[in-house]
Amino acid sequence: MLKLGVIGCGNMATAIMKGIAAGYKGEYSLFGYDVSGDKTAALAGIGLKAENTIADVMRDAEYVLLSVKPQNMSDILAEIAACPEKDRVFLSIAAGIPAERIKRELGYDAKVVPIMPNTPLLVGMGATAMARVAPVAEEEFAVAQEIFRCAGVVREIAPDQMCSIIAINGSSPAFIYEFAKGFLDYAQKEGIDREAALALFSQSLRGAADMLDNSGYTVDELIAMVSSKGGTTIAGLDGFRANGFGKAILAGCEACTKRACELAES
Repeated sequence: MLKLGVIGCGNMATAIMKGIAAGYKGEYSLFGYDVSGDKTAALAGIGLKAENTIADVMRDAEYVLLSVKPQNMSDILAEIAACPEKDRVFLSIAAGIPAERIKRELGYDAKVVPIMPNTPLLVGMGATAMARVAPVAEEEFAVAQEIFRCAGVVREIAPDQMCSIIAINGSSPAFIYEFAKGFLDYAQKEGIDREAALALFSQSLRGAADMLDNSGYTVDELIAMVSSKGGTTIAGLDGFRANGFGKAILAGCEACTKRACELAES
């Protein structure tokens, strides 16, 4: 049986627990602690047992989801370090805090799985990256993957790629929204109904994503399929490229990774 404890029951942790309630393939028990009792009380309907202290979570759970703000992490880890249980598997979704720091602040070689989810997890369509770090066992890592697979797609990456992956899945929803905003602003400029433009563009995103995943074609082949010689798509692509579209994406990703590394080192 999965015994998952959650420290910090905010939106992301709530989405993860609801995903488990809806799609976990085995039996499970959920234990939660939050400084706001209202948050844990609101989750009683999915079977969450509200705990009074972090020590209670550590006593009852075998996997512990660390879902707290980075600035609060040191205080939380100090409380965990005082607990006698040293065999728990910690699932950390705190961006910018590497496994090594968590181990250092706990004072022992803890089992830590660094995880980078994203906000579409809130609607069951998350894209979650995670890394396996010793001494986490293969079976324990598989459980961590299954937990997040209940609310989307999961992929394993190397531990030293946790900062770089943020641009790909963690921050990319905001980048996509910024991209979408440009098209919606253009639609407004042209007098196109906003609801119609949003529905058509959103469906285009979903369809294009499905083709990326399932068509069997490469990205370049998919671009070519839409781009008739001398046609509108080529003209649009030329306009993007002439204004540094590719370079802008690269610069944004590199800036995102640089900041992630700075946070990890601070």
